[in-house]
Amino acid sequence: MTKAEIATLVHDHVGLSKKESGQIVESVLNLIRQTLERGEDVKLSGFGHFMVRSKHARRGRNPKTGDEITISSRSVVTFRASHLLKQKVAGDSE
Repeated sequence: MTKAEIATLVHDHVGLSKKESGQIVESVLNLIRQTLERGEDVKLSGFGHFMVRSKHARRGRNPKTGDEITISSRSVVTFRASHLLKQKVAGDSE
């Protein structure tokens, strides 16, 4: 699903104009992005939890050449689905 498709669904369900729906979707995604850039977690009840996690530097291997390399430390975004979302995806009716 794309941002445009989400905006269209917001337009259909809420009745705002397509332009306003697109702006709302873009604003929400920007707020989530900015929060994660600051290193803060984002928790959406009934949906899931976006977390920023630090990965330490580690040794790795170039699969083409077999040479050992150092993979630098970095921050990554992870997502953990809520229990409710997992149930819905699995088709449980609870």
